Amino acid sequence: MQPNQSLSLKIVDKVAEREGVQPEELNPPIHYAINTDALDSLYEASNSDRNPSKVEFVYKGYTVTVDSTGDVDIENRVATLDPEKTAV
Repeated sequence: MQPNQSLSLKIVDKVAEREGVQPEELNPPIHYAINTDALDSLYEASNSDRNPSKVEFVYKGYTVTVDSTGDVDIENRVATLDPEKTAV
């Protein structure tokens, strides 16, 4: 991550790395999953006293979690089982 990179771009970089593609190749763009301007403004250094304890959303099949310090964790989303397709 670049020193002054926004949080939303940090997330895009991490997801692109997981997907094995360049960030600009991700489709749909991250703003389809979350308002990136609002997310970035929540975590601006000048507003650190306003940081939420956690923000979590789904993007590209990953659960993205941002903690109060702005650290990003990306986990594969667990697919829910369709009871009609589950073997008994």
